[in-house]
Amino acid sequence: MKLVRFGPAGNERPGILDRSGTLRDASAMVSDWSANALEVGNLDQIARLDFSKLPEVLDEQRLGCPIATTGKIVCVGLNYADHAVETGFELPNEPLVFFKSPTSLTGPYDAIEIPKTAQAVDWEVELAVIMGAITRNVSAEDAEKSIAGFAVANDVTERQWQFERGGQWSKGKSADTFAPLGPWLVTPDEISIPLDLRIWLRKNGELRQNGRTSNLVFSVSKIIAHLSEFMTLLPGDLIFTGTPYGVAFNKPDPDYLVDGDVLTCGIDGLGEQRSTVQAAKSS
Repeated sequence: MKLVRFGPAGNERPGILDRSGTLRDASAMVSDWSANALEVGNLDQIARLDFSKLPEVLDEQRLGCPIATTGKIVCVGLNYADHAVETGFELPNEPLVFFKSPTSLTGPYDAIEIPKTAQAVDWEVELAVIMGAITRNVSAEDAEKSIAGFAVANDVTERQWQFERGGQWSKGKSADTFAPLGPWLVTPDEISIPLDLRIWLRKNGELRQNGRTSNLVFSVSKIIAHLSEFMTLLPGDLIFTGTPYGVAFNKPDPDYLVDGDVLTCGIDGLGEQRSTVQAAKSS
């Protein structure tokens, strides 16, 4: 299934794309795509329903973030070897973990806003994993059973805040609009596991990142197992799994994002998002 949320920002409704790609209003089945609605068992029941009986959404609608809320966004850094090389870091022996604030989530076609004091806003296309079960101390072999779905994410990052302002990386990761997600949440039945999907990003039409999810240093299953040793993962929690080579950071002349830039990024089978960059709004 491909799950979406559509409508004006702050007033989205849950939807499903049927096999023909038609957008259907799923409000009669779920109040929203969050928490219990994203439990694997509930999604399995929904998948068996006849979507043709759901109302067709006839008007063109904005697609919002495909999940309504999340308890946490857990991120894994330096999880592609080529990205570790370009940033000047050594590959970690086990997953390097940090967090983004849930308030950074935004829709797949919404603007990315540069904060007022930001000077070095960068991009990072990533595979996002949406959890679908309460998960503690799970083995890598059983981790896939806890997955509600996958989505395209952009782990937008302010590099000066990340490396020069002290404290944890989360400081440079968590501004509003710094986590575009979607366009869809795609359930595992539509994606072949182990994952070998092309992942890419274009800046102003120029291909800047181009990799494959099979090149993750730590696989999705290993990441889930690792995280579940240290924390409980809940339905609706997000995991950002890392970005491949091609960011602006550590280049001789880094071309960080400025007002008017356009980022398009996608993953095979998971869709494509498009974000226009906007300078900070004056108060």
